[in-house]
Amino acid sequence: MDIELINTGSELLLGRVLNTHQQWIGRRLADRGYEIQRQVAVPDTGDAIRAAVAEACQRAELVITTGGLGPTSDDRTRDLIAAMFDRTLHEDPKLVRHIAGFFERRGREMPESVKVQALVPEGAEVIKNEFGTAPGLILRYPLEGAAEQRGTLVMLPGPPRELRPMFDHQVMPWLESEVLATAGFSCRTLRSVGLGESRVEEQLTPSLEPWLRQGLEIGYCARSGEVDIRLVARGTQAEDLVARAAEVVRRLLERHIYGEDDVKLEEVIVDALSRSGKSLSVAESCTGGFLAHRLTNVPGASKVLKGGFVTYSNEEKTRVLGVNKDTLATHGAVSESTAKEMAAGALRAAGTDFAVSITGVAGPGGGSPEKPVGTVFIGVADRDGTQVLRCFHPVERETFKYMTTQQALELLRRVHLKSVHGFRAASS
Repeated sequence: MDIELINTGSELLLGRVLNTHQQWIGRRLADRGYEIQRQVAVPDTGDAIRAAVAEACQRAELVITTGGLGPTSDDRTRDLIAAMFDRTLHEDPKLVRHIAGFFERRGREMPESVKVQALVPEGAEVIKNEFGTAPGLILRYPLEGAAEQRGTLVMLPGPPRELRPMFDHQVMPWLESEVLATAGFSCRTLRSVGLGESRVEEQLTPSLEPWLRQGLEIGYCARSGEVDIRLVARGTQAEDLVARAAEVVRRLLERHIYGEDDVKLEEVIVDALSRSGKSLSVAESCTGGFLAHRLTNVPGASKVLKGGFVTYSNEEKTRVLGVNKDTLATHGAVSESTAKEMAAGALRAAGTDFAVSITGVAGPGGGSPEKPVGTVFIGVADRDGTQVLRCFHPVERETFKYMTTQQALELLRRVHLKSVHGFRAASS
């Protein structure tokens, strides 16, 4: 089935709002065996929307649009599409009552202008919106060169908090009842850390060659400090083919693989520490609490994370964590010795099983020939001692913080594996 996605909104093209619809809708469809063939984002101008919809409807059996169904002057999708297919708009009384109730429940007066969202093109089906006032719409259209077969246009509002439950609870059940998914589709993503994209491909390709000849597709996505390995297959043996290929990837990359699909490294850490009954504390300097932020984004983090210390100045490193003044004077704040004493100090102060420390030069100033901007030391302490890793991330501050905390989490993961299970830590 040919599926195309059209995201409307000038804010998307101006970079003011991140377009998450393609990723989210694409993943939802692919997980059920449907694949998007083309995706485009267009501004809120009539010509751009008309052109994109007209082109898509000539090619695709299913076209999904997002945005442009609201009450303001730049919400043009509904009116333009109705005019394109010569469909009269009529006011739906049920939608008027729904919109009025939405405002009434919130104790707000309903502006008369919002009733425009109750206009429905002739012959369209309404998709209920329980989290907003703009309904979605399903409209059939004639397919180019097909006398009897028709395509379908699904129009959804732009806000993700409205679009996502509408898509999950109404659009997907409708689609599965109307159109059979592609038989035998399987997709799995293995997430790795500690190896570069070229190194990963170099290690995997020779061993995966037999599966590639059988139709396996493999793709790589490099992100800050990570590489995703995507395995895709189609046909009656798709699941088996992907499963066997995944076993090979796991065997070759061993403990560089930390999870599958959407799992985050911080989620793996919280789960592993929770399962082993171990506690954690963190001591951060140049990352300013970002490591603690990532950990506390995970539900259940309170079971393992007992405390954190942001010791940005040398004075606080000494006062809070007990870093020796002589260490700072001799080796500097950005050093292996300071990272080691910070981790040991956090372990002692919080009374935890593990502690992570980070100290470095985020830039753009503050570097030296011996310790250029991007230099960072990461320490992980447990009852057996402290390991320190020196890294170099000569990137802007936000990426520096992410890459540094990613490596800190990975070092903690390896130390925890070795401590709890006696595993040999994989090199990074």
